[in-house]
Amino acid sequence: MDIFEKIRINRGPLGRYAKEAEGYYIFPKLTGEMGNRMYFKGKEVVVWSVNNYLGLANHPEVRKADAESAAKWGLAYPMGARLMTGETDQHLQLESELANFVQKESALLVNFGYQGIVSGIDSLLSRHDVAVYDAESHACIIDGLRLHLGKRFAFAHNDIASLEKNLERATAIAEKTGGGILVISEGVFGMRGDQGILKEIVGLKKKYNFRLLVDDAHGFGVLGKTGAGAGEEQGVQDQIDVYFSTFAKSMASIGAFFAGEKDIMQYLKYNMRSQVFAKSLPMPIVEGALTRLQLLRTQPQLKEKLWHNVNKLQNGLRERGFTIGNTQSCVTPVYMYGSPVEASQLVYDMRENYGVFCSMVIYPIIPKGEILLRLIPTADHTQQDIDITLNAFSEVADKLKRGAYNSEVIMR
Repeated sequence: MDIFEKIRINRGPLGRYAKEAEGYYIFPKLTGEMGNRMYFKGKEVVVWSVNNYLGLANHPEVRKADAESAAKWGLAYPMGARLMTGETDQHLQLESELANFVQKESALLVNFGYQGIVSGIDSLLSRHDVAVYDAESHACIIDGLRLHLGKRFAFAHNDIASLEKNLERATAIAEKTGGGILVISEGVFGMRGDQGILKEIVGLKKKYNFRLLVDDAHGFGVLGKTGAGAGEEQGVQDQIDVYFSTFAKSMASIGAFFAGEKDIMQYLKYNMRSQVFAKSLPMPIVEGALTRLQLLRTQPQLKEKLWHNVNKLQNGLRERGFTIGNTQSCVTPVYMYGSPVEASQLVYDMRENYGVFCSMVIYPIIPKGEILLRLIPTADHTQQDIDITLNAFSEVADKLKRGAYNSEVIMR
């Protein structure tokens, strides 16, 4: 079969709905300045789908730093990969400050979160090594593991007994191959909002010989006393061997970093193909990240406001009888039950008639019959935003319960 013909027949689990959903449910366009209120299809909506946790996207100091750096350096400087011509004092300064912030010896900048973790996993593992990872790990982790030529085992999500069973299997293999074991988890699982069981995982280090990699994209900057993330929150930051996070959440930017022992960061610096053969991060991104990191350190009120809003929203949902699962983070999932048609009608109703924009997740990402509406509170949200949203949820839940989204025409 011609490869293009195969693609035309099978567009993939999301692509199959492109004709009906693109531009509204998939690839929607939000316009206006980044914030708690934006525009969708010409109407102002309360936005709960942007990972601008601390409201830094439009913070005046951030906007000023970004603009001044772009005016000074342009977007091209430095040209070339860091290995060749892309190394600067600012890149090194940012790495040093990031390492200090997450309480590690050293850090390494990478260009993107997704690309970075894929390439980092590929670099850390040889074909003799064994990877053991949480079954609900983000797609970037799964893609990194797909490059691994050795054995890999998934343990049931946040299940310590399952992890130990798979560590036993991994240990037996590693003893034969002479390799090592890398356990991979997340600080916060971005779909359901629960934290990885990091404290329980590191407790197994006394019994098994492994290293721990934690992707803390949703924990960095917002969890822990200083914002160092889920490891700090659970009191085990020093037991995380390789810490990873992106700038795309609390920092409202582009880029990412690894942190850990100096020797390991040096190894990654010289062996991560996605960095060795890629252009260095542009100077405005680097200097902008330095400003953002400074705000994380010096303006704790941003994190306090975020958590005030998180607690108001999550407690309000619980008080109204909604199920939000075991979230231990800003990520706020709301679970309902209904068909894909009902889910589509409900979300349309929320956006068009209540002015509330949040993301919808249905089968095949979650089990059939479930509807997951995912909300991301930020420091920018107001009490009015929260009240509007809680009232909207109460009303659409009532409509769903009485079958309105099957019997009434909501979409017009």
